[in-house]
Amino acid sequence: MEYIDIHSHLNFPDFDADREAIIAKMKEKKIGAIVVGTTFENSKKAVELAQKYDHIWAIVGCHPIHAEEGFDYEAYKKLAQEKKVVGIGECGLDYKYPNDKQKEVFEQQIKLAQELNKPLMLHIREAYKDVYEIIKSKPVGANAHFFAGTIEDANSFLDLGFTLSFTGVITFTHDYDHLVKHIPDDRIMSETDSPYVSPKRGQRNTPLNVVDIVAKMAELRGDTLIHMKSTILENFKRNFI
Repeated sequence: MEYIDIHSHLNFPDFDADREAIIAKMKEKKIGAIVVGTTFENSKKAVELAQKYDHIWAIVGCHPIHAEEGFDYEAYKKLAQEKKVVGIGECGLDYKYPNDKQKEVFEQQIKLAQELNKPLMLHIREAYKDVYEIIKSKPVGANAHFFAGTIEDANSFLDLGFTLSFTGVITFTHDYDHLVKHIPDDRIMSETDSPYVSPKRGQRNTPLNVVDIVAKMAELRGDTLIHMKSTILENFKRNFI
């Protein structure tokens, strides 16, 4: 494996027509991926994929926009103990699509991550300071997925020991150049968030596009592609497996 996409949704219906072909192409291109759940049902699908393919891992949890479904702690706990489940989430706060249960469900997932000693996959939209206030006193590891906060927000999460990941957005806007350059080597991750935010505008995203994202990260950081790839892989191994 040379590349890792730490946040993809190959479990979504968007890939029902060609999922196996994409996964086979990933193996050919030496790309691994974490498949991330957003509901209990698609978390189960993520686990099934992880157990079927040696270059796929799973994260299980409840996305904040689905928090009104509730969080069955014992059911998620059982699922999270399955082989190749490497984290809890994606979870957090999303103030663009608020609901009354987001904080409660987030707190439950933090508790589960602590109990099972697994890192969180954080989803944060318009809520960086509130997420930080909730999590700062809790001994848990985490990755801030699709990071789009300020340098101050980044430093707050770095101070907690968290990693931060960047998507294909960095290939078509300069809005995050300063952040990509700012993150220390041992805290930076690559992700696609596929099927969303494709580097190839107007097309469905897939984990195959992580190659373009890592190349752009190397360019922005003034690094070699070889070093960027190995840095991200080591961060993945240290934090998730």
